Amino acid sequence: MPESKVKKAFCATLDFNIAKKIFVESTFIRALPGFSIVGMANQSIQESRDRIKSALLGIGFKFPSQKITINLSPSDIKKEGGHFDLVIALLIAFQKTSSTCRDFYIFGELGLDGKVKSTSAIFPILLSLARKYKNISVLLPNDMLEKASQIKGIKIYGVATLFEAMEFFQEKRYELPYKQIETKEFFDKKIEINKKEYFYDVDFSLDFKDVKGHKFLKRALCISAAGMHNLLLEGSPGCGKSMSIKRLRYILPPVSIEEVLESQAYKSINQEDENLSAKRAFRAPHHSSSRPSIFGGGSSRAMAGEAALAHNGILFFDELPHFSKQILESLREPLENHKVLISRVNTKIEYDTKFLFAAAQNPCPCGNLFSKVRECRCSDLEIARYKSRISDPILDRIDLYILVDEDFSKENTASSKEMFEDILKAFIFQKSRGQDELNANLSEKDINKFCILQEDAKYMLDKAISRYGLNQRSVSKILKISRTIADIDQSETIQKEHLLEALNYRKR
Repeated sequence: MPESKVKKAFCATLDFNIAKKIFVESTFIRALPGFSIVGMANQSIQESRDRIKSALLGIGFKFPSQKITINLSPSDIKKEGGHFDLVIALLIAFQKTSSTCRDFYIFGELGLDGKVKSTSAIFPILLSLARKYKNISVLLPNDMLEKASQIKGIKIYGVATLFEAMEFFQEKRYELPYKQIETKEFFDKKIEINKKEYFYDVDFSLDFKDVKGHKFLKRALCISAAGMHNLLLEGSPGCGKSMSIKRLRYILPPVSIEEVLESQAYKSINQEDENLSAKRAFRAPHHSSSRPSIFGGGSSRAMAGEAALAHNGILFFDELPHFSKQILESLREPLENHKVLISRVNTKIEYDTKFLFAAAQNPCPCGNLFSKVRECRCSDLEIARYKSRISDPILDRIDLYILVDEDFSKENTASSKEMFEDILKAFIFQKSRGQDELNANLSEKDINKFCILQEDAKYMLDKAISRYGLNQRSVSKILKISRTIADIDQSETIQKEHLLEALNYRKR
């Protein structure tokens, strides 16, 4: 068969959360009329044949008395998704012409009337392709242009129908000077630090002003948010633990566009397609959730779990001791290395899980151990069993432990707006000194560089190490918390009072 009779174009498929480049080829051969798609295409692609036929007939295309064969290469990669429709239809339409799809990546699902629609898989594919290849050209459905235009390093063109896509290549519109898509302003507020933009939202739908009293608790939550430090709240039922953590999301630090896109990509993989937002993720799975639902999994296709969906945001475990032992112990890797590895017979996939882990628990099974007005009904053995459900290695990965008392005060303490102002100042202070990560995620090298102690603070830390028998992880966490407290106070070095306050949040 002459090489010229084979038309080629590019598309891509998701191999879990990684995009794989797919070469799409078409040819017409002398045989009984038919239409086949080969190359390990799943049912969603096989069903596209009827959509493609209807769309092509709608623009006046006449199918020849030949067999149409579409090949998706490499043939050893499983392909799925309706976004292959457009590229296949274009190759068929151009088979008898000199038109070509050039070196474009083409995505879009076709309606029966020829309209080009977006799918949830396209956005994570684009984000992954942009990381692997530079200056690629992409043809997309029009309704994806605003969101996709936030991804740097790709040239984006949009079409509304199959006919418009054909005209795009036939008239060689790609040879015109490229005009950047006018990006929609998805974010209310932004700041620029060291020539990099960060975005934040000032919509405090759940406000800390609703939490009366609890001055100490709000101070601890402010520190947690400013440095993205893990925290555990312990207190009687109804004292405000869950209420406070649900409001923590609204005062978290600003995000970069890369963090926004990463979070959106995980949501798209799980068919949770939303508009881009500067509000960080908040995931609160129930304690009866299965291990795969928390950490990801699946027999044929590994889906992102709650840990991945909480990336760059908050993962909240309410009633922490009621989660299964297997789930709690599986938290070690994502809390320490900020990654989850899912292993299957045929493949392995890794998800980033850099989140703030927030947890709440009662002090005993009945919850009244610390109550001033209710009597605890639990025996010492029941309390010991309840506490033992959380192992020391997990507790060792918690930065801030806060004992929440029953505060019956009606005092109006800090609101979310006031707390966020302190957090924003601390964020600017951190980023201005050249930190890539927020304080909770500093490496040992960065700790030595940024966590500079005054002499009296060094002496106090040495005393704490010998008195409390602190291990290396505990020392690192205390230094990072101290650094965050110093940032809130706009202090270049960690002073004695900063270290003492950080020690006060240590689990005893």
